[in-house]
Formats: sequence, C-alpha cells, structure tokens
Amino acid sequence: MVDLSEKIYNITGIDNKILKEQVLYMAGKIFVIVESPTKAKTIRKFLPDNYIVDASIGHVRDLPKSAADIPKKLKGEEWTKLGIDVENGFKPLYVTPKGKGKIVRELKQKLKEADLLLLATDEDREGESISWHLVDILKPKVPVKRMVFHEITKKAITRALETGREIDIDLVNAQETRRILDRLYGYTLSPLIWKKISYGLSAGRVQSPGLRLIIDRERDRIKFKKAVYWDLSALISPGTGREKEIFEAKLESVDNKRVSTGKDFDPLTGKLQENKDVLILDKTAASNLEDQLKNGDWNVDSVGERSFRQKPSPPFITSTLQQDGNRKLRMTARETMRAAQHLYEQGFITYMRTDSPILSSEGTNGAIESVKRLYGENYLTETPRQFSSKSKGAQEAHEAIRPAGEVFVHPEETGLTGRELALYSLIWKRTLASQMKDAEKISTTAKLKAGNTVFSATGTRLAFPGFLRVYVEGKDDVDAALDDKETFLPELKEGQSVLLNKLSSIQHETKPPARYTEAALVSQLEKMGIGRPSTYASIINTLFDRQYIRRQGTSLIPTFTGFAVIQLLENHFPNLIEYSFTSEMESALDEISIGKIDRLKYLEKFYLGKKGLKGQVENREKEIKPEEARTIKLPHLGPISGVKVGKYGPYFIQEQEGDKESIHASIPEEIAPADLSEADILEITELQKNGPVPIGTDPATGENIYCLTGRYGAYFQLGEKTEEVPKPKRASLPKGMKPKDVTLEDALRQLSLPRLVGMHPETGLEIRVNEGRFGPYIAHNEEFRSLKKDDELFSVSLERCLEILAEPKKGRGGSPVLKDFTGDKKTSLTIIDGRYGPYIKYGKKNIKLPDEKKDRKIIESLTTEEVMAIVKDA
Repeated sequence: MVDLSEKIYNITGIDNKILKEQVLYMAGKIFVIVESPTKAKTIRKFLPDNYIVDASIGHVRDLPKSAADIPKKLKGEEWTKLGIDVENGFKPLYVTPKGKGKIVRELKQKLKEADLLLLATDEDREGESISWHLVDILKPKVPVKRMVFHEITKKAITRALETGREIDIDLVNAQETRRILDRLYGYTLSPLIWKKISYGLSAGRVQSPGLRLIIDRERDRIKFKKAVYWDLSALISPGTGREKEIFEAKLESVDNKRVSTGKDFDPLTGKLQENKDVLILDKTAASNLEDQLKNGDWNVDSVGERSFRQKPSPPFITSTLQQDGNRKLRMTARETMRAAQHLYEQGFITYMRTDSPILSSEGTNGAIESVKRLYGENYLTETPRQFSSKSKGAQEAHEAIRPAGEVFVHPEETGLTGRELALYSLIWKRTLASQMKDAEKISTTAKLKAGNTVFSATGTRLAFPGFLRVYVEGKDDVDAALDDKETFLPELKEGQSVLLNKLSSIQHETKPPARYTEAALVSQLEKMGIGRPSTYASIINTLFDRQYIRRQGTSLIPTFTGFAVIQLLENHFPNLIEYSFTSEMESALDEISIGKIDRLKYLEKFYLGKKGLKGQVENREKEIKPEEARTIKLPHLGPISGVKVGKYGPYFIQEQEGDKESIHASIPEEIAPADLSEADILEITELQKNGPVPIGTDPATGENIYCLTGRYGAYFQLGEKTEEVPKPKRASLPKGMKPKDVTLEDALRQLSLPRLVGMHPETGLEIRVNEGRFGPYIAHNEEFRSLKKDDELFSVSLERCLEILAEPKKGRGGSPVLKDFTGDKKTSLTIIDGRYGPYIKYGKKNIKLPDEKKDRKIIESLTTEEVMAIVKDA
C-alpha cells in the first residue's frame, strides 16, 4: 500500500502541517473507530465518503476474569491469578476477552486500507483507555489522532476533525490505576469472604462502602424507638356566606407553649430531645382540649404575608440525572444511564458522563432561544445563568447534559418513544428551566385564637411561575414535595371571627429513618465523595447481582448476606470501608490523573506497605472463624443468638430445654432485618416445632392443605411430600396476605391456578393465567406476559389477554423482548432484541444467542428446553 500520508507530507510547497493534515482528511482513506454500532451509524451521516466508521464494541482488552483467560505461557505464574504483577511495577496482564478476537481481526483488516486512523471513543477516562488499547493492539503504521467531541452533531464532528490531538496518557494512567486498585481490593478480599461466609460473594473499593450505607440505615431502623404524640386539626370557614371556603388549621401552642411535632423526638430513644421546651399531648389531654374548644369563639389573631423566590436547579450532571430518572420516571440508575447512552449515540444529547453543570455558550443560546420561542422573553433571566460544581473532584472540562446542537429539538419532534422519550423530555425541560426566571411565590400565614390555644394555617400561591412553567424537580422527601404545591387561604382580616366546622384530635407516631432509594443513595454517595457518578449505576447493579440488597417498592433493603459481609469487613478490616478512606482514595486518584501523585508509590503503599491490604489479609485470615462470620448479631432479637447465613438462605437456631434437639428454622427472605421481630421468631419456631398443621382438606381429592414457610416466603401446599409425590402442588400466598390470616378458601383459590381463560383464535392453543415469582402472568405457546396492575388474576377475560399478548414486549432497559420463557420460574428467562442483535437474558446474565438461531422465525419456534440448553453450555 502506498503511504499517502508520507506522500502528502513531502508535497513540495506545502510546509504547513495543518494544511497537510487537511489535504489528508480530504483525499485519503480515513478509518474512524468508535465504541458502539449506534454511535458509528450516527457519526457516519456527518462524514464524507472517504471515511470508514466501525465499532470496537467497548473494550478490546481487559484483565483476565478467570483462569481460562490466562495465556498458556503464563499459566504457572502465581501472580496471574490476580492479573497484576505486584512485584514488577504493578504491571497489569491484559487479555482479549472471549468473542473480541473476531472484532480485533476485522479492525486490523480495515486499518490496512487506511491512510489515517481517528480514534473517536468517548472523551472520559474509559474512552481514552479504549483508544490507547486500540493503538497498542492494532499497531497502526499510519498517523493516529484522537477525535474528541461531547455531542454528535455535524458542527461538533467538523470541529473534532479540525482539532485532533494525541492520546492523553495521564487519563489512561488514571483509568488503569483505578482498574488496578479495584482488582487488588476485590481479588484479595473476595476469596477470603468465600472461605469465611459463602462462595461467589465479593467486596469492592466503592461497592462495599455503598453497601455499608444501606446497612447503617437498616441499623438505625433497628435502633429506632417509636414516640407517640397527639395534636388537633381544625376545619375552618371565614364566616356566614363563605361556608365553602374551608381551610385547615393545626394546633400550634397551648398557654403560649409550643405543641410537640415529630422532629422534637430522638429517633433512637423515642424520648424528647434535650433543650426542647414543648408540650407533649397524650390522648386524654388532646380529647379534653377538643371538648373545651368545640363551643368556644374562634378569631383571627394575625395575618402575615411574605414573598420569596425559588431558583431553578442547574442543568443535569450524571448523578442528578440518575436521581431524577429514579424519582420521576421510576427508572433504575442503570436504566437511566443505558437510555442516556442511546440518546447520546443517536445525537440527541451531549455526553452523559459529566460532573460539570456548566453550559457552553452554544447550549446557553439553545436554551434561551427555546424559552423565547415557547414562553416569551418575559420568562428569560436578564443575563444568562451559569452554574459551578459543588463536587470535590468535578471535571470542569465537560459540559452539563443537555439537548445536542445549537437548536434544541422539541421532544415531540424527536420521533423517540418510551423511556428514551421520557428521559430526553426531562433533560430538555431541565436545560430550559436553568435559563428561566425564578418562580415567585407568596406565603400567607394566619394565626387563629381559640381559648388558651393558637392554631396556625398556611397557604402558598404562585405570583409568577417562572421556570416552574416547564420543570419541577423530583424529591425523595414527601413533605418537601408537598411544600411545592399551591395551597390557598381565603381572604382573612385581623380580629375577624371565623366558624369552626370540625375539630379532631389526631394521634401521630414518629417514623423510622427512611430506607435509601436509588436516587437517595446516589445523592449520598456523591455528597460523601465515594466513587464517581459514572460508576454508581454499575455499583448498585453489583449489589443486586450479589444479592446483598433487594428492592421493595422504591426502597433498597439489605439482605442478611449483605449484613454478614459488612460485619466481617467492619470487624477485621474497618479502615477499608471507612467512608473517609474511600473518599480520600478518590481524591488521590484525581491527583494521580494530573501527575501530582506518583501512582506506583501509591499502589505500593496501598497493597504492599506496612499497613497494606496484602499484609492485613494474611495476618487476619486465621483469626476469622467461619461460624462467627456467618452469624449476624441483631440486638433487637432476644430469643436467639443471631441470624445465620446458610447455603439455602438465612436461618436461626433456637436452643431447647433439657435434652431436646435445637430447632433450625429458615427466615423468609422477604422479611427485612429491621422488620424481623421477636414475635416473628416465636411464630416460626412454633411452626417448626409442631410441624405443619393442615388448614383444611381439598374437597376434590381429600388431601390436606398446608400453609408453609420457605426461603422465598409463605406458600400453600396440597398434600404431603413423599417418595411417590416428591413435588406436591404449591401456590404462593396473595400479595400482602400473612400466613396467620389465611383461610381454606384462599388456599383453594390459589391452588386452582393456572386458570384456563380460553383458546387463542389464531393458534388454537390454550391461554392460561398464573401467579409467578414476578407477579401474575399470561401463558400461551411458550410465551409469557405480565398482567397489568388493573387486571385481576381470577376475572381477566380472554379479550383482555389477547390484547396484552398483541402488545410489543419491552425489556427493563427498553429493548424489545422477542420471547419470554419465564412463567413461574424463579429466574427470568427471555430473548431480547439488543443493540448488537438478539441475545438471551437469564436473570442478570446476558448470554450470546448462536448465530444460526438469530433469525426471528427460529426464535419464535425455540422451546424453553432449547434455550436452557444454550444457557447451560455458555
């Protein structure tokens, strides 16, 4: 091949290097490598015909995941188990992951025909690392340039071509150091946890402190002591002729002494906090006060007004996008980032991994023009707003997440659907709101006098909506969310008599600290400087994968296994999960990225130093007793010594008097650690001690029906388990029903499932409905669909089932589900139409579908057995 770049650089009369590169860009064959096919497809639209664009499909090299990945010539080396040669400058062992060899060969083949290589991977540490690895593995003989941009628009791509740069080795080193630290931490501690608790568990540099946050909150709930207090609520109208203008007023003080509220009590003791001089009303006092005031006079003592402004939030950064995606759209952090990645790669938004809320002049102008066009100049601020980051290690080089380009595309004109449309709308609205005027509100407070008491009523009205015209930020705090709503008070005057419509005494109980939602956890991790926002989605996902946490509604609940892992780390390696230690490590990594700290010295101190990780683990391993490590001490459970983590889930041992054998009883995994009470322990113990007692008999077979408790909760069982009947028929209890409340009718109803609804008019096959681990579902021809919230399992019609079966099915990430095989299995099993083609999703695992089975007709004909065979072979 003729080296066109060399020819151009030797052209007589062209001495200017920039001009030579421009000639090359126009005349030569340019090979552009990006990470994903979607990004390649979008970029290709903005490039001339002499540009070839292809995707590396993420990283082309990584540290080995298992012994199978280690090259044969290094198999005997002890250090390869770690993947890091700690004795030789912490040199990492990089291998090409399974399935990536073909991609590398294809890239090399295309590179042979090119005169210039442009590496257009993302502009963050991961993107820089991918580019470095591509150069190292492809070994190009042509000029190489980094092509960087933070949005995929024609203008941004053109600018990137004009401003190519070299690979930033500091960014590459920063990524590699992080990767090495994560490997050292995880691969040194995890094997210890396997030995002492259970195989397959893990610890992580950011993962473990994140889990500790969730567990510390659960411990706060265990320590929580409830406080009970009373107050009064009055429904008032302004007077005769204005009876319909009713408003609520709440008791504020009695004899000039403030009445207690929930915030006055200590959540750990249930007692009044020190230095709180308040009146605590009990039921009797509240009732007596109610009787005194019912027939008395009520007057307006004072009316006050104050104006205040509410400012818009900054444009989205990675962490705040994840938080509002969770609060407003009920998307997990992972789903939010996946949808954002798709939007970026399709050219709809700027780069989504950023911790800078700054808008470029182009972004600011785009927002201003959109506001002007849609709402008028009256809604614009006098001067454009700019925001600065509150994060310690913010990378100000990146811009905030905003709609791409100079002219923002209206959500209705994007052609997007589903979650991608919802997320784009959120980003579009928040960006516009950032350049709009403050919302102006007026708060009115009326004090009402009744006998020796004062009641207070507050109303808020919007004087000017400002940015609220387009966007209201999501909130975890329900009370704070209510504060944003308008509540009107009728016109009142000082000294005016008012009418009491109703007076009620109300009992209140203080609530335990709320469990973290994903949004709240992301916010807390960022606030404490633990990890980086771009990693939060994968951290939370790992906690779910390891079954350290589970989701109940939007709350994150730790499992007993998660408790055991954190307990071991706290008892034996407390410094490694200290919040400050993790935060300081992040700061050190940032300084390594700019050359302020020598990375090798830092790694040596962390791993091989006097208090290094390797020495700590070697010194402590023999002292850690597996039986103690598997036993969780919970102070609120008196009758037992602790909850134990076993192969089949959590259980406890109840010692018996005399020579009686101790009782081993399973704890249903649906019970959260803080919710497990002594009453639960006694109930489970009695059930285990006495053996199953039938709740009745089946009129059809005469067999006993039992309500039993297992690892996954309570269930009904028809008949006994015998050699002849090793798997008697079982059915889950209806959601929310407790074992002590079940009736024979409930059991017969559930055991009648699956219910035949009718025959499919096109296939002639049965349509049945049933209850599975993931809720009620429809089954037809090896395909399963979830029933909707409003569909009742025992009354849903054939027409409704046909309607649901006709709908295109979507996976959790928004990708279409081509076929669902889950049914009543404990682990979900589907075939997803992914970004890179169809694949099998088995629980949390993604498994490649063989090429010969990717045709849609073949997928339709696959059976559950055939798909499970592929899963087992993977």
